[in-house]
Amino acid sequence: MTTEGPVSTVAPPIVDQKVNPASDPRQMRRIIAEDPDWSLATVPLLTDLCIKNIITCFDENPTLNELLPKHKTKVLELLSTTIPLKVTAPLVEDEGYWQKCCKAKWNICDISKHGNNWKRMFFEKTVEGIIESYIPETTEFTELNDTLALGERFIRSLNINQLLPPVKEINLKEDDSSDTGSDAGQEGPLLDHFDFGELVSRTSCLQELHITYGVSTCGMNFEWNMFQFTSRDCQLLSKAVKACHTLKVFHLHRSRVDDDKARVLISHLLDHPSLTTLDFSHNKIGDSGARAIGKLMNGRCQLAHINLLDNKIKSHGGRAIAHALGKNTTLRTMNMRLNRLGDDGGQAMCKALAKNTTLVELNLGSNDLGEPTAAALAQVLVSNKTLRSLIISCNKMGEDGGKSLQEGMEENETVKIMDLRLTEVGQENEYCINQLLKRNNEQDKTAV
Repeated sequence: MTTEGPVSTVAPPIVDQKVNPASDPRQMRRIIAEDPDWSLATVPLLTDLCIKNIITCFDENPTLNELLPKHKTKVLELLSTTIPLKVTAPLVEDEGYWQKCCKAKWNICDISKHGNNWKRMFFEKTVEGIIESYIPETTEFTELNDTLALGERFIRSLNINQLLPPVKEINLKEDDSSDTGSDAGQEGPLLDHFDFGELVSRTSCLQELHITYGVSTCGMNFEWNMFQFTSRDCQLLSKAVKACHTLKVFHLHRSRVDDDKARVLISHLLDHPSLTTLDFSHNKIGDSGARAIGKLMNGRCQLAHINLLDNKIKSHGGRAIAHALGKNTTLRTMNMRLNRLGDDGGQAMCKALAKNTTLVELNLGSNDLGEPTAAALAQVLVSNKTLRSLIISCNKMGEDGGKSLQEGMEENETVKIMDLRLTEVGQENEYCINQLLKRNNEQDKTAV
């Protein structure tokens, strides 16, 4: 038998298990990620993935109150301000989120005008914007109704700076289209504005209402009828204010309110249960309207502040208001600046101050007051113990009037402020009066 040769007894080589992966291209493909930046360190936490999903699906499935406080805070930080109001309004109370919403919508955010509450500011400014851009007979009430329904309990104060009239074809004769014709009173058709009854019927917490009938930026499209406070506007507004039992502050300024409209408004305010501040500044109220205001001062309405700045009240109207002031027991401040009381009206006001025991501030600046009124004021300074501030600037009282005021101040220890600018009382008299005012202020600090 033939043999092949000796059988090798050498053992097969042992494969090293720690082979460098770089030596095997197939292993390289298995252990290196497709993404060169991939790393175990960048894998997000499950919590973060859940929060991201909650934010993404918040419109369809709002989830907030079920979360832990720290997760809830994270969701609110990342939550978009573009989410529909119907989703966030009933669910989100966090002030940080509403601050973010306000700053995203408006460049200027003065929270002090809105009770230092960001959510209240958001709803109040949103409603103001809707009303200021509302066009009667064109704009639907849907947006306003939806917003009021969501933020009713947050709407406490509204400041309406403009009201747009309806869009109508106005056919004027060529003679009436000139500025001269407009100034003469030929102002075209009267156009009604927003009905505030729609607002009042849907709010239960409204306390302040500031309104101006007019267009703030009309530019080259100026028409006199844009600044009309019509008779129908007056009737609708009067009914709305009367129905708003929570209203405390009512400002209707720069709206060309005349005697007739003032009487209509006041007739609806006589028995108002909560009104404390009335502002009819920069209007056209005369003696007839002033008599109505005097009636209001002595009615059931408990007014504490009245502002009639820049109207057309003369001596007869001044006497009517003075008569009411002599009997009034609630009024704290009154502003009659820029009217036309004259000395007859001024002296009547002084007689009322001799009886009144509640008024603290009175402004009679720019009222054509002279020396007779100064003499009467001097007597008031001697007898009245409640008045703290008296503004009589821009009245020609003369040096004799200044001496009378100085003599009155020598007997007075309560008046802390007296504005004598442009009264022609003389430098010496004005200096002495200012020293007496300084004395009163120092005594007040010492007493405190």
